[in-house]
Amino acid sequence: MPWRETRNPYRILVSELMLQQTQVARVLEKYREFIALFPDAAALAKAPLRSVLKVWQGLGYNRRALALQQIARALVAQHKGKVPSSLDDLVRLPGIGKATASAILAFAFNQPVVFIETNVRTVFIHFFFPERDAVSDEEILPLVTQTLDTDNPREWYYALMDYGTFLKKTVANAGRKSRHYHKQSPFDGSNRQVRGRIVRYLIKERKSTESVLTKQLGLTPGRVRSVLLDLEKEGMITRRGTMLKIA
Repeated sequence: MPWRETRNPYRILVSELMLQQTQVARVLEKYREFIALFPDAAALAKAPLRSVLKVWQGLGYNRRALALQQIARALVAQHKGKVPSSLDDLVRLPGIGKATASAILAFAFNQPVVFIETNVRTVFIHFFFPERDAVSDEEILPLVTQTLDTDNPREWYYALMDYGTFLKKTVANAGRKSRHYHKQSPFDGSNRQVRGRIVRYLIKERKSTESVLTKQLGLTPGRVRSVLLDLEKEGMITRRGTMLKIA
C-alpha cells in the first residue's frame, strides 16, 4: 500500500478520503493515478473539477472527490498548502470528521490519538465482546485508549487494521455485532447510482440539458430533476440557462 510507504501528509490525507467506503484493491490503482496528476494541494486546488472527477471514476461516492478539492483549496488559502498537524485544524476542513482527522494524525504525524475504524472495531469486538451484540463505540474507546502503543501509534494501528482484515476473512464478522453497523442499501436503482450516471455523462459530454440527460439515461424527468438539484446544491454541477456542466 503506497500510502504506508510515505510520510507525506497530503498523500496520506488523499488515501484516507479514498478508503472511506471503498475497498483497498479499488483504491490502489486510483491512488497512484490521482497522486501522479495532483501531487500536492496546490495542483489539486487549481485543477478543473471535471479532471478530478474523471480520475475518481470507479471509486464511487463522487462527493469525496469534491470534498478533496475543497480541502486542497482550504489548505492553500489557510495553511500555505500544508496539511495541519492539529485535530482542531483538521476537523475544520471540508469533509473531515474526527475519525478521519485522527487517522491522518496517527499515520502522517505518528501522534498517539485514539480512533476507531471498521477493522479496529472488529478486533476489539472479537476479543472483548465475543458473546455480545450491539456493542457501542463508547464501550470500545476505553480499550483502544488502554492498549494504544503511544511510542509508535502508526505501526500499532496498521497492525490492528491488518488483523481486523484477517479476522473478517477467517471468522464470523465481529464488526456486524457493532451498534454502528449498517448494511449498505442496494445500489441498483438508487439515487447514488443515478448521481453516478449523471456525473459520468457530463464528464464525457462536457455539458448537456436536463431533457437530453433524461432521454439518454432512460430515467423519469422527476428523478433526474431531483438528483440534479442535489448536485447543484453540493457544487458538483452548475447550470447556465438550460445548460448543465461539471462545476
